[in-house]
Amino acid sequence: MSTHTLSVLVENKPGVLARVAGLFSRRGFNIESLAVGPTEHAEISRMTIVVNVEDSPLEQVTKQLNKLVEVIKIVELDQEASVHRELVMVKVSATADTRGQILDIVQLFAADPNTDAIVLIGEIGGSAEEEAAAWAGEHLRDVPKAAFIAGRSAPEGKRMGHAGAIISGGKGTAASKVEALEAAGFRVAGSPTELPQLLRDAGYRG
Repeated sequence: MSTHTLSVLVENKPGVLARVAGLFSRRGFNIESLAVGPTEHAEISRMTIVVNVEDSPLEQVTKQLNKLVEVIKIVELDQEASVHRELVMVKVSATADTRGQILDIVQLFAADPNTDAIVLIGEIGGSAEEEAAAWAGEHLRDVPKAAFIAGRSAPEGKRMGHAGAIISGGKGTAASKVEALEAAGFRVAGSPTELPQLLRDAGYRG
């Protein structure tokens, strides 16, 4: 058995993911990893599929994939000419009293020599993001950095669902956080889907 990575361009339509995954399942192949995201063209998505199969059966599967109307192009990535990384995104619930720990987390990543980039996802309310940005701007100047702030549409003084997300007196606003992040060298996304491209623009090559 050998591992193969396929990059599949498909039409961005409902049900396409299920059809493609089902094709592998019907032929008894276990998908080790599957990631899907839109390309620079909103009507097209890219599926990155890692599957463990013999060479001959894989060819049979790719031929079947090509028969699907929604499949535009299939490319098998060369193991020697491509970079494989495992990523993890962790979401934590924090109150106004504990959100200062964001800075502690950033410092832990800064101390890790394997840290190639920083992505900070925050929200309105409090000042943890501004504090983390200021520290990163001083200590992580050469590390590619990107960020996203949720809750930009929230009106000032309105509590948005939990204790930390409240704007008061001009502090904790999305605008103030974005300003602090950009001043610290972060590229700030208007949507989470923009983060990968912003990291590449910042110099990340992973």
